[in-house]
Amino acid sequence: MSEQPRPTGAPAHQNVTFPSAGGTAHGYLALPPSGTGPGVIVIQEWWGLTDHVAQVADRLAAEGFVALAPDLYGGNVAHDPSEAYRMMRELPVARGVELLSGAVDHLLSLPEVTSATVGAVGFCMGGGFVLHLAAAEPRVSAAVPFYGVIQGELPDFSGLKARVLGHYGEQDHTIPPEDLAQLRTAIEEQSGTAPEFFLYPAGHAFYNDGGPSYEPESAARAWRRTVPFLRERLG
Repeated sequence: MSEQPRPTGAPAHQNVTFPSAGGTAHGYLALPPSGTGPGVIVIQEWWGLTDHVAQVADRLAAEGFVALAPDLYGGNVAHDPSEAYRMMRELPVARGVELLSGAVDHLLSLPEVTSATVGAVGFCMGGGFVLHLAAAEPRVSAAVPFYGVIQGELPDFSGLKARVLGHYGEQDHTIPPEDLAQLRTAIEEQSGTAPEFFLYPAGHAFYNDGGPSYEPESAARAWRRTVPFLRERLG
């Protein structure tokens, strides 16, 4: 996964705490100008809860959503790809889903959230967690993986309630076409609902405007598809 290394000492963005997975979790919460709106979980890349992830939450808030980005690394941010890979591998999928389910609990408990379900938007590692979370959590009604990398086996999608809108780069060597085809087939056969996948003339991490693979036109098109999708599913 070729993404720009994080600068040494870059802190994780945190401004809220909430109970999750038997402990106290941290995250970044962004509220819309109106003060209320549907809830969306934003799931980090393998770097951690970085500037980029917080900015995505802010962009969603500007579109009218209450956006919560939970910190899956407990305040740690990777500074180079090898450290990011290690931190990603040290987070078991089941543990990540447990932490994210706690974030769903917290988001839906907020008086500012007007929706009965939430959306989930994630990038790279976080895109994979979007699919794992949606497969396990019926309160997720809109799942939007950006170049989602699934660790290990595909989840069981038989309980999936969410509609899936995925964004992938045609030049992304981390997600081969056969893997995407397998994912599409698994979701459709197990859930009875076909996902909607879009391919862009871009590589991995094309939405990250702080990285070397940023592709502005593809990023803008993906965003223009994402926002109406979330509004339609969340109300």
